Formats: sequence, structure tokens, C-alpha cells
Amino acid sequence: MLKGVNQWCFPEGTPLEQIFKISREAGYNAVELNVNPLGDVGLTMETTASEAEAIGRLAKTYDIQLRSLSTSLLWHSPLSSADAALREQGRRVVEKQLELAELLGIDTVLVVPGAVNEETSYDECYDRSHAELALLVQEAEKRRVRIGIENVWNKFLLSPLEMRAYVDDLQSSYVGVYFDVGNILHNGYPQQWIRILGSRIFKIHVKDYRPNVGNGHGFVPLLAGDVNWAEVRSALGEIGYTDTVTAEVGIYAHSPLQTVYDTARHLDVILGGAAR
Repeated sequence: MLKGVNQWCFPEGTPLEQIFKISREAGYNAVELNVNPLGDVGLTMETTASEAEAIGRLAKTYDIQLRSLSTSLLWHSPLSSADAALREQGRRVVEKQLELAELLGIDTVLVVPGAVNEETSYDECYDRSHAELALLVQEAEKRRVRIGIENVWNKFLLSPLEMRAYVDDLQSSYVGVYFDVGNILHNGYPQQWIRILGSRIFKIHVKDYRPNVGNGHGFVPLLAGDVNWAEVRSALGEIGYTDTVTAEVGIYAHSPLQTVYDTARHLDVILGGAAR
């Protein structure tokens, strides 16, 4: 498996060249970029083909692979919104992700499908987001870029059986799961989800969590929480997963870049190697 780190693990505003350089120094194989709000560093909804290709060349200069693409923009324009204009905007975000991924040789984009809240009921979230994804399947297949549905704290897709059915009902090999190990710990066991979802899992995010905290403050550095990493590694081996294991962790309040170096060593332990 390959060691990856998300762009969000670096202080806001860190230039991409520095991100690639430090990631290589720390021992990562891959960096997960994000489609960011306008004005942020890196990829945005306004990034041109030539700009994207230049970023790809820069990553290769540092022997860094680009294998997945994330975004926070779907929280502001969810595919589950009752507002058709917002759903359309969310669809454009995913289309931009797919476009940029194709340009950069990235095979998977991460998609948060929607959110259940007081305005959007569970069944509405399911039906609306599923319908929007059905529209996006053709674009994904055309560009040969996969859509990975992530499990997040959105009160939605709360069991591996439901996640499996949600993905399978879209009837495309270009739709699967971007599985976040730490996110699932508040309502399940990651190793069980991994075994049930199997080959539907396209990519893996890792973070660690202490469920007894009961809120977002329970997220802690890798190896400091309650994830059973030996079982997770065993489950990944059972399903034949060999792709990126990408850290998406909170940065330290002091010496934030140290987060990147420490997390690389934590990943060595998680993946069964010796920490450097």
C-alpha cells in the first residue's frame, strides 16, 4: 500500500511546491489535493487545463503521485439540497473534480453525497443525492475517473449494508466507496465495514478517534485513538487493497509542519513497517 497525505494536513496557504517537497522528504508516495474555494492555494473551480497540467508536472518533479482528489465545496452545495440550483451547483463541483482528475491522471474523486438535517430528511437525502449521482455516472465513465462516496459525519449511510446498496444501485464500476477509517468509529467498526464493502472500496482515508469523547474533539493523532489498526490492516489485506492509505488529520497548534512528519511515521506502523 502507498502512503498518502491530504493537502489539509499542511497549514493553510502552504504553496504546492512546498507541500510536494515536504511530503517527499517525509516519505509519502502521494499527495491528495483538494478543489478549494477561490483564492486558496492550488486547484479551484477556475483552474484551467494548462494550470492543472503544470501542477501535475510539479508533483512529478518531486516524485509525488496524485491518485485522488477531494473537496469541501459540496458541504456548501450538497447534492441532497431541496434547492435545485444548489444541487446543480454541487453537480458542477463534481464535474470539475472529474475534469481536473482526468487532466492530472488521478483515478478517483472523493464525493460527500449529502447531509441529513432538520431541513433534509433521511429519505430525501437518499433520493436526491442518488438521482444526482446517477446523472454524474456518465461523466465519470466518459473521463474514466471513479467517484468514491465517503462516509462522513452527515447522519447518512449509517451502515455498511446501506452503503453497499447505495453504491450498487448506481450500477457502474465507476462508483464506489472512499472509506474513512476514523469517521466510522463513532457508530461502527472499520474492519467490519471494510470486509462487507470489499472491492467497492476505491480509496482509504485514515484518522484516529476516541468515541468516549463523543464529538469532534475526539479526533486525535494516528495511533492515539481507539482504531484497531491491526484488524484494519488485516481486513484490507483480505479484500486485496493495495492502493493509497491517505492521512487526513488535524494539524498541531505548534510546529504544524511536524504533523506531516509524525504522521508519516505513524503510517509506517499502521501499514506494518518500522517507523523511521
